[in-house]
Amino acid sequence: MSAESAAPAEEVIPVLRVGDAAAAVRWYARLGFAQQWEHRFEPGFPLFTEIARGGVRLYLSEHEGDARPDTLVYLRVADLDAVAAEFGLVPEDQPWGRELALTDPDGNRLRVGPARA
Repeated sequence: MSAESAAPAEEVIPVLRVGDAAAAVRWYARLGFAQQWEHRFEPGFPLFTEIARGGVRLYLSEHEGDARPDTLVYLRVADLDAVAAEFGLVPEDQPWGRELALTDPDGNRLRVGPARA
């Protein structure tokens, strides 16, 4: 086994600012995300949580300084049409391919396109 194959996988996990993490978790569940864990420093403090869909993970944070509102994330999914149906939308044809534009309850924007083969 090479040292490279034994190394942990590297990844990037976007942090999205949310006002109500529980509401955001419910909204992202419509995209197939499930909550993995949550953390508060003390009861009543802002919530920080992770959601995942397959190998894709996002952090959702109620902490004001963690991320800027109006962030844009591009998500590639195996079944774009199923996501479109869940939100009552029709994917739009763009020069780079079909995609949807979604905005979560906190104003974070998601572009959703098909997974690449």
